[in-house]
Amino acid sequence: MALTGKNKERAQRGGMVLGVALVLGWCLLPVVWIISLSFKSQAAVTNGSPGFLPASGGGAGWDNYVDVIQDEQFRRAIINSIGISLIATILSVAIATLAAYAIARLEFKGKKFVLTTALVIAMFPVVSLVGPLFDVWRTIGIYDTWIGLIIPYMSFTLPLAIWTLSAFFREIPWEMEQAAQVDGATQWQAFRKVIVPLAAPGVFTAAILTFFFAWNDFVFGISLTSTENARPIPAALSFFVGQDPFNRPASLLAAGAVVATIPIVVLVLFFQRKIVAGLTAGAVKG
Repeated sequence: MALTGKNKERAQRGGMVLGVALVLGWCLLPVVWIISLSFKSQAAVTNGSPGFLPASGGGAGWDNYVDVIQDEQFRRAIINSIGISLIATILSVAIATLAAYAIARLEFKGKKFVLTTALVIAMFPVVSLVGPLFDVWRTIGIYDTWIGLIIPYMSFTLPLAIWTLSAFFREIPWEMEQAAQVDGATQWQAFRKVIVPLAAPGVFTAAILTFFFAWNDFVFGISLTSTENARPIPAALSFFVGQDPFNRPASLLAAGAVVATIPIVVLVLFFQRKIVAGLTAGAVKG
């Protein structure tokens, strides 16, 4: 028996709701599990406490979070990640904004080659560069320093930021900049007060993506540092063994992972509209 129009629409809507629920459940399952693990005691974890919620009598409550935050190694790693990620983001976005504007507005030989090279660099495997960077950084004296991590972060985030911003600058009408110059603005003033505000969604998108890469990086953080001087939080969590190195504190590690994820969640929630606008507007040609 053929479905009527309303029944078909209901079936499609129900299938869509079911599909979305399955995808959300699959994606949120690790998050729910690690949050539950962060509230368990080490004894409950060792005994294999089942389920997502802490077993009765085996929960540690907020004690794991207090212990993690009070840990000097963890606090130092948080400071390193915040400082390195912010500096890499600001420098990458500033340089990418100028480079993308030049690529979008100027006609010069080799423009396509520059964009293609930038895309190739962004797709280059990170692991293949760790060995050469390790030797070079130790030779020139920037191993285990902030600058030793900022440079490779910028090298991989700049191409992506240039591609994102150049798409926005191409969509901005050239006449708006010319009108600002006719009104007496210099080229730099027209760029700063007219072009950049119009490309704000792209700038925010490039900044968020750059910050995500720098904050979540593990390969560079574990390979180009040897002490707590510059070790970021993803790498520091791998060295967090607690009092017994043969019995890793899984609940404390889970609490540390949750704390390390909070800044990313806050950024996504706070700049959600700008991120969506930045990821979609640049692909629309008007």
